[in-house]
Amino acid sequence: MKKLQAESSSPLYHQLMQRISDDIENGTYPVGSRIPPENELGEIYQVSRVTVRRALAELTAEGLLERKQGKGTFVCTPRIRQDLKSIHSFHDSCKQNGLAAGTRVIQIREIEADAQDRAELKLREGDKVVETLRVRLADGEPVVLERNHFSMAYAYLENENLAGSLYQVLREYGIEARQATHDLSLAFATEAQARLLEIETGSPLMRLHEVVYDQKGRPLHNSLQLIRGDRFVFRI
Repeated sequence: MKKLQAESSSPLYHQLMQRISDDIENGTYPVGSRIPPENELGEIYQVSRVTVRRALAELTAEGLLERKQGKGTFVCTPRIRQDLKSIHSFHDSCKQNGLAAGTRVIQIREIEADAQDRAELKLREGDKVVETLRVRLADGEPVVLERNHFSMAYAYLENENLAGSLYQVLREYGIEARQATHDLSLAFATEAQARLLEIETGSPLMRLHEVVYDQKGRPLHNSLQLIRGDRFVFRI
């Protein structure tokens, strides 16, 4: 095994983080497996226990590893990483993270626009919106409960197959999602939400509210996403 480079401009703990990350990616340490204890890692990579401890702490904070009291450190199921500075479809984010995206359509319906819809989508009193409710899957596992509201200018979505990428469907109509505003907060799963996401009622979720704009700067839709924090990491 190639020794870490003490004379490198990259700190030893950072080099060790990269080495362990590479070993996770290439299957040396599969998901769910226990990695060697700190003293053994120090011997393997010929670094101090302080260096090992910092590298493991950083990888745990990034969601690659999980410490279990009295049992050791284990490789986590990979989190989906998404940059909020740019617009990516869920399918694109999964692909970038080496995961297979899937979608379960719960319902598509027309409802009356509420005050928030009217303000964000520039609608009038009495206008309706098309609501889509979907569960997004990563490698078959539910990770996001997503609700979108579109003005009736997008009523054609009611007749489209939304089990794939919604943004791909919109591109076929010449519509591009170009920018968005984001509000991120904490929520706790209701019984109905927990059932759809296959988690325990009351589990913590990231609540992401977005207003997405098209290539001409017009409101395209608003979105409320309830996201499993154990499976997602956002870069802001």
